[in-house]
Amino acid sequence: MRKQKPVKESFVIMTELVLPNDTNTLHNLMGGRMMHLMDIAAAISAQKHSNRIVVTASVDNVSFRDSIALGNVVTLQAQVTRSFNSSMEVHIDVWAEDIPSGTKMKTNEAFFTFVAVDQSGRPIDVPEAVAETEEEVRLYDGALRRRQLRLVLGGRMKPQEASELKALFDMD
Repeated sequence: MRKQKPVKESFVIMTELVLPNDTNTLHNLMGGRMMHLMDIAAAISAQKHSNRIVVTASVDNVSFRDSIALGNVVTLQAQVTRSFNSSMEVHIDVWAEDIPSGTKMKTNEAFFTFVAVDQSGRPIDVPEAVAETEEEVRLYDGALRRRQLRLVLGGRMKPQEASELKALFDMD
């Protein structure tokens, strides 16, 4: 039986200040820099869940809703949603805060997948993720569908084998 671990133990908050070197010519945070920050926060979350070295396996559903301006404070919140054998899906929310004006808005969201590896770089089993709150359960329940979609799109699963996806579109 796999060890179990509550997903809340993987929760990470990371805060950064948007500086001139992080911005594009419109003085907004560059998308690549945002993805870099998201990758770091999500990796820390996956490490906390697995207590292992982790590597990024995939990035999907990255949404850029609003730009983040020079001088804004960026807060990233990451948490494992579900674990499989050696892989873990991590959900990241990003908030931008303009401290002088007192405004804060959600600007980005994404799902990253990480694989836990041993010292030789071989995949290693991770604890089962235990969802407890309503939101954790919602994300946990959707993780299998997102995983199957990633596998189908990556050519690692045949569409007819994706039972969770088929159930979504069953028109009978």
